[in-house]
Amino acid sequence: MIKNIIFDLGGVIMTIDQKEAVRRFTDIGLADAEKILDPYTQSGIFGDLENGLITTEDFRRELSCLAHKELTHDECKYGWRGYCKEVPRRNLQVLRALRDEGYRLILMSNTNPYMMEWGLSDDFDGEGHSLYDYFDALYLSYKLKLMKPDQRFFSHIISNENISPEETLFVDDGPRNVLAAAQLGIATFCPDNGSDWTSDIYKCLK
Repeated sequence: MIKNIIFDLGGVIMTIDQKEAVRRFTDIGLADAEKILDPYTQSGIFGDLENGLITTEDFRRELSCLAHKELTHDECKYGWRGYCKEVPRRNLQVLRALRDEGYRLILMSNTNPYMMEWGLSDDFDGEGHSLYDYFDALYLSYKLKLMKPDQRFFSHIISNENISPEETLFVDDGPRNVLAAAQLGIATFCPDNGSDWTSDIYKCLK
């Protein structure tokens, strides 16, 4: 019986717009942005930021070198925020309903401080609520220095939450991430980025 649901942010709660992110980083001067950016797991300075290995100031400085011009914190944030196309209202409504039904909701995200300036603020849903208002616990890659699909990330959550893999459902749009969770005995659901998963999730909970 499923008691806990671990949700990914980008591609599940939030619809990812890879093309817009590429366009924005290109706009601020990053050559080959399309080759550098990944919709699931970042590498290079982007991966270092999401893995908590460098600070936002380190990232700004390194990105400035790649762009061959001095970039501001806000320009870097502008680039990262391109990934967020929308946060569908239906998703937020189901999150509230699932919590009301007694499920423990956990967010597990490969993310960074630029994105969380928005996600952890009252601007997240446009109605004065942050991610804290929708989840019982947040596990963010840059804070833990762990990134999906590293199984240590999943193991940390299972241990810290003191929950059973067999009683846990993991929802993520990344096939590699879902495979890593499944290998630990966690039930999985892999909806496509931006799809309406709000009805199908209940089939996974039966």
